[in-house]
Amino acid sequence: MNISYTLVQGAYIVAGLLFILALSGLSKHDTARMGNRYGIAGMAIALTVTILAATIGQEAGGIQIGEESGWAGLAWILPAMVVAAVLGMTIAKRVEMTQMPELIAMLHSFVGLAAVLVGWNSSYEKLVDYPKVHDVEVFVGVFIGAVTLTGSIVAYLKLSAKIKSAPLMLPAHNLVNLGIIVAFVIMTIVYVAIPRDNELARQSLLGVMTLMALFLGWHLVMSIGGGDMPVVVSMLNSYSGWAAAAAGFLLNNDLLIITGALVGSSGAFLSYIMCRAMNRSFISVIAGGFGVEGGTVASDTDYGEHREITAEGAAELLDNAKEVMITPGYGMATAQAQHAVAELTKILRSKGVNVRFGIHPVAGRLPGHMNVLLAEAKVPYDIVLEMDEVNDDFPDTDVVLVIGANDTATPADMEEPGSPIAGMPVLHVWEARTSSSSSGPWPRATPVSRTRCSSRTTPRCSSVTPRPASRTSSRRCDPH
Repeated sequence: MNISYTLVQGAYIVAGLLFILALSGLSKHDTARMGNRYGIAGMAIALTVTILAATIGQEAGGIQIGEESGWAGLAWILPAMVVAAVLGMTIAKRVEMTQMPELIAMLHSFVGLAAVLVGWNSSYEKLVDYPKVHDVEVFVGVFIGAVTLTGSIVAYLKLSAKIKSAPLMLPAHNLVNLGIIVAFVIMTIVYVAIPRDNELARQSLLGVMTLMALFLGWHLVMSIGGGDMPVVVSMLNSYSGWAAAAAGFLLNNDLLIITGALVGSSGAFLSYIMCRAMNRSFISVIAGGFGVEGGTVASDTDYGEHREITAEGAAELLDNAKEVMITPGYGMATAQAQHAVAELTKILRSKGVNVRFGIHPVAGRLPGHMNVLLAEAKVPYDIVLEMDEVNDDFPDTDVVLVIGANDTATPADMEEPGSPIAGMPVLHVWEARTSSSSSGPWPRATPVSRTRCSSRTTPRCSSVTPRPASRTSSRRCDPH
């Protein structure tokens, strides 16, 4: 008994539509849960239909399409699915929200590995309808998968602080990357031209290309500094999508092509958005070396006169405020302070204070990282706003709390032309009546200025630095 080919394609269309609805739902806070459910439903349909088609086969008009593995194939598939499901649920329960960036990077590496394995397996197929096209699909699929594999592993190691986040700048590193890409194009042409019966030459060439692609993935991400990690994560997300689409062509699976294209295009668009938010070109990010070209490093500049105050003094600022803006960054994620921030928000709102959050597009090390953390801490969706929505409101704000987000809330972009982030749109926190910057002993991801406030604009600016002791240090600057 075979399953209808029309039924399989119809199920794939339904699953593809559910994936599109999932992406649409995940774009907003209030519809994220429903979007997640759409994604789960789509994946359940895709898995069920794909397993049935692989085990009992497909037919169209009484003619069998492809081969079937039978129940013996199911005996191999189910144990693998059970092991993967247990691992997935275990990891999802153990991983904290602050570790999501490195988890996503590692998951991207699995997609790359799958694409490499599918490509190598398909390279041994003898009977194909369009041999030349098939050879190109194999070569391109393995290349993209290998780059995604090692690039994602390096991203995971950097994000988890298992290796240094500083960029590794090899001599002529851009020429090395360009040379590998040119060699890949030439090798693809040669691979297609080699007769199919010369298997040794074909597989040897495929092996050399795989090693080159693995090195390229490693080198690409190693040469990118920690400051560009949000772009790297979205870039690898795009790579994994194109790797999945390439695998779909090799497996003749339309749904895999659809989902791969969705992930690839959305990841590429997200990378573009991240680059615009950082005033960076996508090519400059891929080239690597953020903040090190020309040896230019911004200076640590303090504006105005600083005076020590206690933590109680900082609390007094909030107690007398009517309009409060909180701008969180990766420092909040590292300190796991989202719940404390949510509790502070609840207390202030209960006293009639209007509290809002201003989120920079690249706050944290993953697009949307701060939004996810605040949602986990039950911060209301309607008070979490984007940078463009709040920048004009700072002059009317009584107190701004900058929590571990100095890189995205500093006037260095306007006052220090030599800064690596010069020109990057930032949160104009210094325009508020009082701004308080809270940082801690977290390592710097980029060599940018830790400017606290502007003597020309901010009447008062305090800098609160958490210390191991119970007493909290705070400094207030007054230009007058």
